[in-house]
Amino acid sequence: MLGLVRPMIASISRRTPLGFKQLTHDKLRLLVALSGIAFADVLMFMQLGFQRALFDSNTRLHRSLDADIVLLNPQTQNLISLVDFPRRRIYQAIDVPGVAAADAIYGTITTWKNPETRDDKALIVFGINPDRDLFAIDGIRREKYRLKVPGNALFDRQAKGQYGQTIAAIDGGQAVATEVNDRTVQVVGLFEVGASFAADGSLVMSERTFLESFPRHKPGSIGLGAIHVEPGADPAFVAAQLNQHLPDDTIALTLEEFVAFEEQYWAENTAIGFVFRLGTIMGFIVGMVIVYQVLATDVNDHLPEYATFKAMGYTDRYLLGVVFEEALILACIGFIPGVVFSSWMYAITKAATNLPIAMTLLRAVQVLILTLIMCCVSGAIATQRLRSADPADIF
Repeated sequence: MLGLVRPMIASISRRTPLGFKQLTHDKLRLLVALSGIAFADVLMFMQLGFQRALFDSNTRLHRSLDADIVLLNPQTQNLISLVDFPRRRIYQAIDVPGVAAADAIYGTITTWKNPETRDDKALIVFGINPDRDLFAIDGIRREKYRLKVPGNALFDRQAKGQYGQTIAAIDGGQAVATEVNDRTVQVVGLFEVGASFAADGSLVMSERTFLESFPRHKPGSIGLGAIHVEPGADPAFVAAQLNQHLPDDTIALTLEEFVAFEEQYWAENTAIGFVFRLGTIMGFIVGMVIVYQVLATDVNDHLPEYATFKAMGYTDRYLLGVVFEEALILACIGFIPGVVFSSWMYAITKAATNLPIAMTLLRAVQVLILTLIMCCVSGAIATQRLRSADPADIF
């Protein structure tokens, strides 16, 4: 037994981490532990990545609005389920001090026929005034003059689906005819936004073309109002004034509040938001169980040595520190393949779906902290038996 302890003492004297020595003593067990931690990290990375992609993809249009304040019906739950409110609220909003301009936006989600496959796809469609810049999107600002021709529309080149020939034709200056809500439209220009979890893409047309494409839609009812405040005015203060001035069928949100409003819907009111949170928790639990099994087995295998350390005067605090040292080493080394593999998976997912998913420093730090907590909790549980180690166990 002393022959086993002496090498451990020698390692301490050479200032080599004892926990590292114990981990590398059994290469196969170390490999299994690192694989388990990397797997748990990949689970957490993918769930957090998909959750962020859920929020970002469903708020890209919100963030692209060229507005300081957004008006909407309080019964609206999210952008794809807009509940209309009276258009005259736009004119009433102009009377509020601090409001520089107010514009109406028609909006709905509908189906259109893919010009190449003739399959029905879900798109978000907006009807705007072509003389106004209502979206901070280069393609829309550059091509909006084309919308003055009735029946013309602009299409999202980042929409999900097979649109290679369509995009090439439009880039070449040709108009592409297709159907929106069983009405023929001519796609004459392109812009870039991208798909979301709610729709495959988006389409922008003039107010006139929108009302012709959706004849059941009342001209006096709109989905959104875009408000610009005067230079130097506080959007939050002006929004509060609007909420006091306008009837209860309309609420005013700053653009930041409008984005947060959409994120809250997907996080709290949909099953998909819950699934991503649950997946992150499950990844954490899986990793914790794997690390616990490795550390508990290691403690059990070296229990006589730990008991001998106690007999030589080493405290429980020192021995517990060795186990926590192993946990931290596992966390740091196992994190590396996890972040590398997850970055590769992000790239594949983005290429296949056009969803805004990519590795970020914030998410990497977030998962690293979760990994450290995961391993430390496992170490704390695994040390329970170590506390009972007795020198008599060596005999």
